[in-house]
Amino acid sequence: MTSKASSRVRASNMELLRIVSMLLVVLVHVDGASLGLPFINGNLSDLTARDSWRLAVESISIIGVNCFTLISGYFGIKLRWKGIASFLFQCVFYSVLIASFAPLLLGKAFSWTIWGESWLVLSHTDLWYVPAYFCLMLLSPFLNAGVDRLSFRQFTVILSIFILFNLWSGWWWGAKFNPTGYTVIQLVMMYLTGRWIAEAVDRWPLLCDRWISGIAYIFATGMIFLSSLYLEPVKAYAYNAPAVVLASVAFFMFFRSLKFSSPLVNGIARSAFAVYLIHKAPEIWGDFMRPEIINLWTSMSLPAFTVAALLIPLLTYLIAIPLDTFRRYLWNRLYFDAST
Repeated sequence: MTSKASSRVRASNMELLRIVSMLLVVLVHVDGASLGLPFINGNLSDLTARDSWRLAVESISIIGVNCFTLISGYFGIKLRWKGIASFLFQCVFYSVLIASFAPLLLGKAFSWTIWGESWLVLSHTDLWYVPAYFCLMLLSPFLNAGVDRLSFRQFTVILSIFILFNLWSGWWWGAKFNPTGYTVIQLVMMYLTGRWIAEAVDRWPLLCDRWISGIAYIFATGMIFLSSLYLEPVKAYAYNAPAVVLASVAFFMFFRSLKFSSPLVNGIARSAFAVYLIHKAPEIWGDFMRPEIINLWTSMSLPAFTVAALLIPLLTYLIAIPLDTFRRYLWNRLYFDAST
């Protein structure tokens, strides 16, 4: 099977999805990662308005990480030494920058131990996605070569078995290889699903239908919410939960159906990963954002907190854009100087 992923141009619809996906990642952290999620266990009479709010927001926003990885799979990772160096430089830049200046800005004591560990972004980190995605990058040539050697039918059968095994053994039975989706295995599954979509859209035009993907997303999101009323949150909102995977793919396909071009959107999307690296840095998240979010939750009315919860991802993104613009300038200067 000749891969078509490598020939696809990054269109603004996919870049918009990249932006939205990262906003959803921040929102899911504002919700479940900050406030925790209630275990209703079928006792619907105990469900409060605030419980419903938390479960609904989590149901909508839990797809962000999967969509981010689907984009990588759809276009295909082309592993280059420059790409590896750029990824590591981006991670180290924000980790060291935040470890250097966050204590000063937040009135905390500076720690040389934390500062030293901030350079070790693949081992001494709370950001699980960084080492997991790095592994995916290293695996991508093998994954791409394997896909290219298969016919579309073979690829479909093998991927289907892999997905079913992941959902049944990993998600339902909690096998250690991928119980909740916070693993390289999950990224591989979503990456290959993105590769499959890139090949399937020309064969099955209905996949690109905006109405079908939109309805599928609403249905799947409803199933996530419904499951959260009976299952433990760690099970209902696992990245490899069937409804979460379906909602992620449907959301991806909805944006895939959009057609427009915007240099502004493409430019903003370049800073998407920086948003994750900045807001989830322990010094920012643990010492500032999470305590402030909890304080807002306990002190504000639900409508007011809803506005705040929507503004936090947007403000985080706005802060990240100028920082990442400087980071890209610095990287380009360093790379240019090193290559001349």
